[in-house]
Order: sequence, then C-alpha cells, then structure tokens
Amino acid sequence: MRPAPGLVCPVGATLRTDAAPFGRAEAGGPEVASFVLDNGLDVVVVPDHRAPVVTHMVWYRNGSADDPLGQSGIAHFLEHLMFKGTETHPVGAFSKAVSSLGGQENAFTSFDYTAYFQRVARENLKTMMSFEADRMTGLILDDAVVAPERDVVLEERRMRVETDPAAQLSEAMAASLFVHHPYGIPIIGWMHEIEELNRTHALDYYRRFYTPENAILVVAGDVTADEVRRLADDTYGVVAPRGARPQRARPREPEPRAARRLSVADPKVEQPTLQRLYLTPSCMTARDGESHALELLAEVLGGGPTSYLYRSLVLEQGVAVNAGAWYMGSAIDDTRFSVYAVPAEGVSLEGLEEALDRALARAPSEALSATAIERAKTRLVAETVYSSDSQSSLARIFGSALAIGESIEEVRRWPAEIEAVQAARLAAAAERYLVPARSVTGYLIKGPAAAAAA
Repeated sequence: MRPAPGLVCPVGATLRTDAAPFGRAEAGGPEVASFVLDNGLDVVVVPDHRAPVVTHMVWYRNGSADDPLGQSGIAHFLEHLMFKGTETHPVGAFSKAVSSLGGQENAFTSFDYTAYFQRVARENLKTMMSFEADRMTGLILDDAVVAPERDVVLEERRMRVETDPAAQLSEAMAASLFVHHPYGIPIIGWMHEIEELNRTHALDYYRRFYTPENAILVVAGDVTADEVRRLADDTYGVVAPRGARPQRARPREPEPRAARRLSVADPKVEQPTLQRLYLTPSCMTARDGESHALELLAEVLGGGPTSYLYRSLVLEQGVAVNAGAWYMGSAIDDTRFSVYAVPAEGVSLEGLEEALDRALARAPSEALSATAIERAKTRLVAETVYSSDSQSSLARIFGSALAIGESIEEVRRWPAEIEAVQAARLAAAAERYLVPARSVTGYLIKGPAAAAAA
C-alpha cells in the first residue's frame, strides 16, 4: 500500500517544549503547536475550527519491527489486547463509551508505530483522554481473554494471507529483500510464531513500550493548544513516567550483492502480475535530498495513467493493462521502492519483464522531461493539500511522521522540498538504486500450488 504523501526526511528531530505555533505552510495549512508534559509525553495540536469535532490519537514509538526475536506479531497482537479492559474500565467499556457518544474509533499497527484513535464531538475530548490514559498503564490480561484473541489473529492471518496468493507473494518478496532486517517479517507475524504468543509476551511488551515518554498525543480539531494542555495535564499527566524512552535495537540491512527472483503459483490467481522491489534509503537513512528524489521518481515513473511506465507499457506498446511505481519513504530504516505491471492478454510475464527493463533503462532520457517532472510535482503537492483538508488525515500525517523521528517543521517544508528536486537528482537516484543487485523480482502465476520457476 502506498504511504500517505507529505512525510519528510529529518535528522535529529525534536519537539518544541512550548505551545507556540509553527506558522502556516505555503499551502495554507493549519498552525500546529506542540509541547511536552512533565512525564515525557509529547503533545501535538492541529487546530481545525470548521466543525465542533476532534480527532484524538495516541501513537506509540513501537511497531512490528520492534517485535522480539521469535515473537513476530506481538505488537499487532497487543493492539488487539488493548481493548480487553483495565482495572478501572472492564472489557468493552471504552468502545461502548465511544459508540454512545456517536464517535468513531480504531487502531492500527505498522512496522514502526502503533496508533489508537477516536473521533468525537469536542466536548467529549477529555473523556477520550481519560480512557486512553487509563489503558496506557492499567491493562489487565488473563488467559481467558488472551487465548481467544490469539485465535482471532490467527484467523485474520488465514483470511488475509493463507488464502491470498498475492499476499503470499508480497510476504516472500519482503523476506527476500530484507535478509537481515525485521522489515522482512510480516506485521501480523508468522503463523507458527503467533501460535506461541501468550500473556507473558504481551505484558512484557506492554510494559516496555507503553509509557508516556514513548508516546505522542495528537489532537486535531476544534481546540486550542491551551485547552489541550489543560486536559492532557489532567488526564495523561497523572501517568507516572518509567524512565528513559526504550531504545529500538534493530540490525542494519547489509548492502545487497545479488538480484533475486521468486514466484508464487496458485490456481486461484485470476490475473498474473509482475512485481519488483528495490532496496533504497528511507527518509531517515537517505543522504540529503535523496528521499525527495525517490518520492518524485516514483511519481514520474508510475504515479497514475499519465506516468512514464503506464504510457510506455500500456498505451504505446500494449504489453500491459496496468503499470506503476511507489516508494515507501516513511520508515526509520532502509525501505523499498517498487515497480509493477500487469500483462495484457497473450503477453507472458517474461516478455513483460523484458519490456519493463527496457523502459527503465530508457527512463533517464525519456521519462525525465521538464513537463513530466512538473506534472508529478503538482500531483504530489496537490495530494498533500487535499489531505490537509481532512482533520483525521492531518492527525495521521503529523503522528506518523513524529513516530519515526521526523519533525513538525520538516513536515511543513515537504512541499517546498519536493518542488526543489531537479531532473539530475532523479536520474542519479535511478542510476544508484534501481539496479539488479538491489532488486527482488516476483511473478504471480496461475497454476498448481507447487513452487514454479520464474
């Protein structure tokens, strides 16, 4: 899935300790303020006074890439268990309160963070804060709720992966691309390791990461920074800190040396597909400006029906019915850049791959015209402006950015950084990173379930 646009590449990011606004972006975005509670909780306020509604989000700086060895899926499993009640509020009480107030709620786990959110009328913000602060420290678990919820997660994996050949290909390609880093392990976890997860694993993980100094509170909506500070002090402020923020210990992915190929064959496949991943820097590991170049390169190459790959493979050569590219730049460690294509009727995946390789080889001379680059910049910046019109999208953009170590100011500068990328930087990024040694190529094939050679 393509990440949300507008997430930037910072170094040594910090949050401000006062509540002064950061000023408005060139695109007319809201004034954003931040401060830190005495217990270490970072707070970000994104005012939006168009409706008396607030989006309340709590982001924890841990995700599936922080799962202990042999316990893959524990971050996601704990996300499920966080709805199982506390000493103060029994199981279901939080969700019933949100529903009775006419609100919405959900949670999600990514490689680098876990987040919980509610959207309610502004007068109910303190209620949401009270509930969320309570389960930051008061979670109660016993085997009577842990075992059934583990079965729910196992069934979720069966439905999403075990019965879906495309998902199996994605997992296999990630595991091949990341030979040493936990980004190669699925967020939901491996089936055999989920089966072994237990109450002790969950509580150990909870006590390590679910602390105020490891969390970010983002409130977007009809509020002011002073209001949020007062409410946060009254609710989250009473949660005792546990010391220094837990350190994320992750191995570094080694420099790749060999192109890799694999395939998944299954009788359920209706449409063969060609996919390719390249190991590239993320916004946090890239050299100055490289992540912006990769972001823009993905848009030029494969950002919709006016992009280079779509025009070349679909409209001009007729060898594909769809083609595109994406870049998952918002990540703490080295990440992935993808190109993909779906063959037209009568075109083999081998023939399609040859056409794709020819198109990529010609991209520096054919794809990077001034017109194409400006069109891609306009699309990317417009997506960010449109996202700024959504209260929940604003909360997600700032929350996910800060959770991986980005700064508010860098989020605000992202449109200008994209506008500043020149054609030479795009060509250099393509030459450096879109090379066979950094790639994994995958075929999705209709056929017997036994392994097939690509």
